Amino acid sequence: MGVHAGDREQEYGVAGYPDFLKRGSKAGFYDAFINNELYPFAKKNATVRKFKTVAIAGCSLGGLSAFDIAWNRADKIDKVGVFSGSFWWRDKDDKAADYSDDKNRVMMNKLKASRKRPALKYWFYAGGKEEDGDRDKDGIIDVVDDTKDLVALLKNKNIAMPGDISYIEDPNGKHDHEAWRKQFADFLVWGFKR
Repeated sequence: MGVHAGDREQEYGVAGYPDFLKRGSKAGFYDAFINNELYPFAKKNATVRKFKTVAIAGCSLGGLSAFDIAWNRADKIDKVGVFSGSFWWRDKDDKAADYSDDKNRVMMNKLKASRKRPALKYWFYAGGKEEDGDRDKDGIIDVVDDTKDLVALLKNKNIAMPGDISYIEDPNGKHDHEAWRKQFADFLVWGFKR
């Protein structure tokens, strides 16, 4: 089932944590919609008492949102797929003199502060030609850096078992639906193989 936000810059994001431009102000409502309306609707129409597995996935800002919703709703969701996730989401402009990746990326801070260890399985994808941005000037574009940093944080905090995190990087992948479409079948096999 595919769901599209009406105003993606406000509805996608990290619930309760808008970015420095106040984008994501409705992310909590989107999370509540998934939890309180879509999930019960899908369950009722599937006519099952319990799903064997529930996965959520998204691309770009939708990937950030999917990750946040899975983290918040691990009682209902057990797998999350993030295609080119916007893990750059920050509470301060990266041009500010006191900006720091360690202090100002919202999802990283949420995970660092959390004591939760949700029983989730994680699938990440990033493409090597998605952008030109390189905040830390290390020769690696930000979408790849940010995704790898999040994966490292999950591993360092022992949030997930080693086999529960999958990271795919396509050196030629761009930030577009064509690149994400090419990865989608692998995500489905990963998420629903029998």
